[in-house]
Amino acid sequence: MQQDPLVIFTPSGKRGRFPVGTPVLTAARQLGVDLDSVCGGRGICSKCQITPSFGDFPKHGVTVADDALSEWNAVEQRYDDKRGLAEGRRLGCQATVQGDVIIDVPPESQVHRQVVRKAASTREITMDPATHLFYVEVDEPDMHEPTGDLERLQRALKEQWQIEDITADLSIQSRLQKDLRKGKWKVTVALHKSHKDTVHKVIEVWPGLTDDRIYGLAIDLGSTTIAAHLCDLRNGEVKASSGAMNPQIRFGEDLMSRVSYAMMNPGGDKEMTNAVRNAINGLTEAIATEAGIRPFQILEVVFVCNPVMHHLLLGIDPVELGQAPFALATSQSLSLEARDLQLDVMNENAQVYVLPCIAGHVGADAAAVALSEEPGKSEDLALIVDVGTNAEILLGDTSGVLACSSPTGPAFEGAQISSGQRAAPGAIETIRIDPVTKEPRFKVIGCGKWSDEDGFWTETAQTGITGICGSGIIEAVAEMRIAGLLDPSGLIGSSEQTGSARCEPEGRTNAYLIHDGSADGGPRITVTQGDIRAIQLAKSALYAGARLLMDMRNTDRVDRVVLAGAFGAHISPLHAIVLGMIPDVPLDKVESAGNAAGTGARIALCNVQARQNIEKTVREITKIETAIEPKFQEHFVNANAIPHATDPFPDLLKRVTLPDVSFNTGGSEEKSGRRRRRRG
Repeated sequence: MQQDPLVIFTPSGKRGRFPVGTPVLTAARQLGVDLDSVCGGRGICSKCQITPSFGDFPKHGVTVADDALSEWNAVEQRYDDKRGLAEGRRLGCQATVQGDVIIDVPPESQVHRQVVRKAASTREITMDPATHLFYVEVDEPDMHEPTGDLERLQRALKEQWQIEDITADLSIQSRLQKDLRKGKWKVTVALHKSHKDTVHKVIEVWPGLTDDRIYGLAIDLGSTTIAAHLCDLRNGEVKASSGAMNPQIRFGEDLMSRVSYAMMNPGGDKEMTNAVRNAINGLTEAIATEAGIRPFQILEVVFVCNPVMHHLLLGIDPVELGQAPFALATSQSLSLEARDLQLDVMNENAQVYVLPCIAGHVGADAAAVALSEEPGKSEDLALIVDVGTNAEILLGDTSGVLACSSPTGPAFEGAQISSGQRAAPGAIETIRIDPVTKEPRFKVIGCGKWSDEDGFWTETAQTGITGICGSGIIEAVAEMRIAGLLDPSGLIGSSEQTGSARCEPEGRTNAYLIHDGSADGGPRITVTQGDIRAIQLAKSALYAGARLLMDMRNTDRVDRVVLAGAFGAHISPLHAIVLGMIPDVPLDKVESAGNAAGTGARIALCNVQARQNIEKTVREITKIETAIEPKFQEHFVNANAIPHATDPFPDLLKRVTLPDVSFNTGGSEEKSGRRRRRRG
């Protein structure tokens, strides 16, 4: 008997089989996918816009045919004629399932919008940007001394500012005469000088003395999110920070899935390049509006990104990064113009700088972290972990720096988790489980109260309790281990073994119920055995990468751990150690660096010498490729246990007693007999 078509939604990762003819909106509602609709599916409100993806998707095990959805209908045509639908978009209430299909729900179609952790970290930066403004008074033309307007501008800059070697593109030269005459031979010019060049390039001209400020964008282009900081190039002040989901998620949630998409679908790399460039243009427009400036005033952009994102941003096919020896098209820094990348919202002459990559799987984002955190200047041995879909890891001190990456996947960000979701209002982000009663209490994004405090349910009535995000699932798994609901191997006990009715049977395994909102039409939020396994795989990859670098330094201990990345900033250090994500250190030796890659991008934006420094630093970093290191697999297997199968965690055990339970044989006795100490 032929199976019903499989429908997979991104970015949530939720999937299910539905009969042919099922509206996409209906499928989304039945799976609990966050897809908006206020008109009851009549094709009026357009809130349920979706984007189908077609082609081969090895990660999901499906091939999506061109006719996987019903044909464009009259309702969609009417809406498109009146208001317009973006290219590739369909209305979820009108498009029906005809075959296996992958459906992306864009941010604007989600009821509970993504909270992109976007705040800029406070950092003193010595200002020396590559672009400066200069006011000059230019000689008027003289019939007895025939020279061009550009040549007289060059002479004025030399005489008044001692600046020689000036160039200007045709786009500037084509309007220079008009600007000079409008300004009565007085103009303000923006000059850009690369750290690699002695030539100053004219990238903008204003008649007279301008009141306009000039700005730059520092962009951290991640696999899941794009974070941008708009900076005043005069003083480095961050005028606005904003973020957006990376639309490439619909082609694959992790990097290798996107490489596979490019390999399996001719032109797939171009699709992904266009998607991310369009997203950057949209983010540029949004951040300029937020700051109250014109996009025309953005004259510089600095990008940091992992190697796959690096290649897709530049329009380079990433397939070589999917197979040994993981060759980059180029590892050097790049100096480009915005028009080269079709970034046409900002100034057409805006200059783009892309930081160098460290290795095939250790990108410009890791270089930016190194620029921000400077592990090579640390007197103690520092482990810096940039936690994301692909984790970049640095270990170093004044004697040298090692670097590697680990494929953690999207589980830490709530994807591939049964009740998981991106960070948005209503998502559980913090949880505690009482070790005696086994009862949970939690906090959700958008409400500062605990679920057992007065006013919590009133304050969350509008958003509801919608799911659990990355920081929440990490805390939930760690809390289950502390409370004796989970054994060291990662098995969830039954209600009889744990003494908690919240441990419910689910097939041949068990799940822990955190919240049951079904009486009010909400979801049942559980942690399933599959969720535990997904988190174990992610944390094992992260720990194994760190342990591999420690082996290279012949040490079993690090002095301190720095959690970088927007996601890393929201991880509880205690729960990260209980889970075994990071090596054991005293809690006061775990610190958050916030979005260190974004900070590194800001430093490179605001200080041209920093670009030269990081290019030198990258050449001195020792790169370790985890994919070809035999010991990585051994470390990975040992790291599957919670917190670890072989490595001792003495500092952790001074704070928390982990129950010695095993649910594989049905036993639930605490062999140690000791009472568990709780944290304050």
